[in-house]
Amino acid sequence: MLQKNQIYTTTIKDLNNLGFGVAKIDGISVFVADTVTGDVVEIKIIKTAKTYAVGTLTKLITPSPMRCDETEVCPVSRRCGGCVYQRITYEHELALKRQYVQFAMKKAGAGHVTVNDVLTTGKTAHYRNKAQYPVGTETVNGKMRTIIGFYAPKTHKIIPAETCALQPPVFSDIVRFTADFCDRYRIPAYREETGEGLLRHLYLRMGEMTGEILVCLVINGTAFPHADDFCREMTERFPDVKSIQTNENTQNTNVILGSTCRVLWGEDSIRDVLCGRTYRISPQSFYQVNRTAAELLYNTARNLLALAPSETLLDLYCGIGTIGISVAEHDTPLIGIEIIPEAIENARENARENGMTNAQFFCGDASDAAKILADISLHADAVIVDPPRKGLTPEVIRYLGELNPSRIVYISCDADTLARDIVRFAEVGYHTDTVQPVDLFSRTGHVENVCLLSKSII
Repeated sequence: MLQKNQIYTTTIKDLNNLGFGVAKIDGISVFVADTVTGDVVEIKIIKTAKTYAVGTLTKLITPSPMRCDETEVCPVSRRCGGCVYQRITYEHELALKRQYVQFAMKKAGAGHVTVNDVLTTGKTAHYRNKAQYPVGTETVNGKMRTIIGFYAPKTHKIIPAETCALQPPVFSDIVRFTADFCDRYRIPAYREETGEGLLRHLYLRMGEMTGEILVCLVINGTAFPHADDFCREMTERFPDVKSIQTNENTQNTNVILGSTCRVLWGEDSIRDVLCGRTYRISPQSFYQVNRTAAELLYNTARNLLALAPSETLLDLYCGIGTIGISVAEHDTPLIGIEIIPEAIENARENARENGMTNAQFFCGDASDAAKILADISLHADAVIVDPPRKGLTPEVIRYLGELNPSRIVYISCDADTLARDIVRFAEVGYHTDTVQPVDLFSRTGHVENVCLLSKSII
């Protein structure tokens, strides 16, 4: 039995998707931060439970060949907890992500499914086009100052984001400018414990291909003081900023965005180009945070769909229409369904802007698809779904089985719920033999997946 404060010398056998090295001591799994597969280490046990223990690294005896040079590691990654794989080679990261998907399939009872090697663009830094920074205060030399950054793991303590290896460098410059502006004009940060203060989050989006930037201030109120000065100074210093908005969130909640956005300056959205199509992106729109890797993902989905010219495509959870518009031809009959009204307006505008002559978008839940299709007298020949992390409900899977399309392409951001849903789809006659992971979130523990479900695969 392992005891707290005991010292052990051991070898790290694995690395989980939270970035903890895993050792086996006396048959017990021990999780150790700052270690990687293959390290020989000295550790101290700091927590014990019935089935596992937690240790802390006291000495790195023999570094693993899978370790990166420490100079390549982001200086705030240990405190913010975002880039859990920064200490290993990228090749090892991709292998771990494939293994994670394989384990999810086996655990759910879909172990017959082949998991391909992970597709990647090879880009591991500055690939994100979106950031949501919490705002707070700290005391330095007896003086309060605004801080903008990221929450430390499992807390709401803000780690100032002077730099981030995943964001465009200009985001860090905008963060510093905004914090300085709030200090100069005495604009108070929101305080969760009291519900007082104004600025809750700084929310940034960028079109990678266009360079356009959207700045959104999430506020605990209806007005941002000195808004004219903020817009003037922001646009003078950052000419690529094309939209400055506020989002009103006065609720005592962990949800970042409220329902109301107001344009302070410029357009109500920015543009980007994905798979050769142009999209307008508003604050509440879903848009993949890694545009280049999203092209890999969507091109894979297009090849799996193999749409014939006359076939109708149903795009569930369509967001601003990016998937359906990207994979369909200009005259493909396309039906998109999304629950967020603002996203549907964006989708309709995106379809018009890209010359999609036969596209229709409807506001509703995925479970409303049956009524929507019946109302417009259409049958879906093929379906593409990209649900939230929780996956599909049994009701939606049952409905898709009744709809009886020839094929369903499933895009998933969570391997566990995808594996669960593959098993559920088998119950209504749809099967897959292959899952394709795509690395949209390099250096983090997340991996996107796509697969084809059809009745012809057994």
